[in-house]
Amino acid sequence: MLQNKHITLYVTGSIAAYKALILTRLLVQAQADVRVVMTAAAEKFVTPLSFQTLSKHKVLTQTFSTENPEVQHIELAEWTDLAIVAPASADFIAKMAQGRADDFASLTLLATVAPKFIAPAMNNHMLANAAVQRNLHSLQNDGTQIIAPGTGFLAEGSQGLGRMAEPDHIIAELFSNLLVSSTLKNKKIVVTAGGTRERLDPVRFLANKSSGKMGYAIAQVLQQRGAEVVLISGPTNLTPPAGVQRIPITSAQQMLTAVVQEFQSSAALIMAAAVADFRPEHLAQQKIKKTSTDSAWDLKLVKTADILQAVAQIKHSSQTTIGFAAETQNLMTNALQKLENKKLDLVVANDVSKSNVGFNSDNNQVTFIKQGQKPWTTAILPKVQIAEQIVDQLEILMQQKSIIK
Repeated sequence: MLQNKHITLYVTGSIAAYKALILTRLLVQAQADVRVVMTAAAEKFVTPLSFQTLSKHKVLTQTFSTENPEVQHIELAEWTDLAIVAPASADFIAKMAQGRADDFASLTLLATVAPKFIAPAMNNHMLANAAVQRNLHSLQNDGTQIIAPGTGFLAEGSQGLGRMAEPDHIIAELFSNLLVSSTLKNKKIVVTAGGTRERLDPVRFLANKSSGKMGYAIAQVLQQRGAEVVLISGPTNLTPPAGVQRIPITSAQQMLTAVVQEFQSSAALIMAAAVADFRPEHLAQQKIKKTSTDSAWDLKLVKTADILQAVAQIKHSSQTTIGFAAETQNLMTNALQKLENKKLDLVVANDVSKSNVGFNSDNNQVTFIKQGQKPWTTAILPKVQIAEQIVDQLEILMQQKSIIK
């Protein structure tokens, strides 16, 4: 991750400078140590105080200060583990490509040997200009990573290509380029998340309390490690991680169809969704009304399809499957039974009766169960940290299968 990484963020003159504030916050949340350098043009759009408040570091704006003026840019360049220019204006891109050093930002970047990333932001016609394209190609040839701009509403009111990449997309690009796992790189991994809804009539359904947070955290970690992630998700209030393909579903049957289709071309499946075990036998075409004579109502339920059982029938020896066992009692017995019956490589068991680690919680505590190994239980941790441990186990399993193969 970016924990304790020294990141220098260069902010140049663009209306997209406000996005750099969000990027700074995300980098700090990722536990990076962030220092910000602003060009004079950038100060016309956003104040240094805003960045100072978020980064907890003094913002550098002038070529030299009274404190060690002869070495200040060298000190920052050597401190830097990773340099990001966001937004990168056409003018500043030209400076970088030509090796110019006429302000503190360009001077420091010229002395920086750490990996560099730039996120261009400009009018679509400027971006398409031959000179700008030459400069971008020149920087790319020099080893600078270009985080491509997006298409959308531009500052002047028109639609076009040139919007600075969104901050969460920039973070995802950093992970993809710097923290890619050789085991997971470009491997298709299917993840399921959230709960399913089984329709009763046009206005009612049966559902569970799953928020989808665990599955989404797993998808995020996988994407950060370079996997090609397909997230099959029931209804949630969550935003899919940048770079992850999301397939929305509602019912258990829809999830079964999507999982079977996607799993056949994948390296692994992590089944983190809370799929309904039962559905109403009949779907009423109109809202079911109560009457004054009704004192009770019988609802007949039938079993839904067993997705992991269906996957077990088509699983190849080179594929890895991880299932969850969310239980309120007999945790180990039920989890071991699932491990054997569904031909799983790993079961992640959790006691959802505990309010501090159950459904909708930001934390989790799980027990890992593998064939032939003693189970082990994690501490109570944020779900993203649990996700990292799950993905660690996935990598181990995939490496073992690669050796055997």
